[in-house]
Amino acid sequence: MELPNLADRRSLREQVADALRAGMISGRLQPGVVYSAPVLAATFGVSATPVREAMLDLAKDGLVEAVRNKGFRVTELSEQDLDELTELRMLIEVPTTGRLAGRLDGAALAELRALAREIEDGAASGDLIRYLEADRTFHLTLLGHAGNRHLVELVDDLRSRARLYGLDRLAGTGALVESAREHAALLDLIERGDRAGTTALIRAHIRQVRTSWAGR
Repeated sequence: MELPNLADRRSLREQVADALRAGMISGRLQPGVVYSAPVLAATFGVSATPVREAMLDLAKDGLVEAVRNKGFRVTELSEQDLDELTELRMLIEVPTTGRLAGRLDGAALAELRALAREIEDGAASGDLIRYLEADRTFHLTLLGHAGNRHLVELVDDLRSRARLYGLDRLAGTGALVESAREHAALLDLIERGDRAGTTALIRAHIRQVRTSWAGR
């Protein structure tokens, strides 16, 4: 794993936390496995302190649990947990994204298109950490244009709690690149003001995350 290329204003603790979240979401950090801070620190090329601090932050979110004198265990989600998280994302993201159709100006679309290209680049190179960070930023930035920061924070939390077990496989078959291209297609629909098309595509995109990506 590598630390995401984030702005200098972000602390090392936050960068490590983001990288760990991405590792959990992608399935590279496996549920039920105990990881020690020193081992992870060596992987990232940092000291153990920011890793322990990041793990404590993730423990507050329920993503890991402390194991006395050993490290931290990634919490395991059931199929029902994943279904419920997906249902909540559908209820929130689908109508919100649909309402943005025809409402974004040129600057907003340009920023989102740059993020969409970053997602595709991450998928094409097989860099799942880069892919996931760009994907997260894209969707949260898009939802941010709805003007409800609490909604954005809630979706960020839902995404962080999910687990995706099929990304390595999809990256190997090229299917991840195909999925990445949906982001540019979504922006085309939004720019045209096609609310029905926008709603249909974001619904299919979230459903794919649950069925193809999260399938064990």
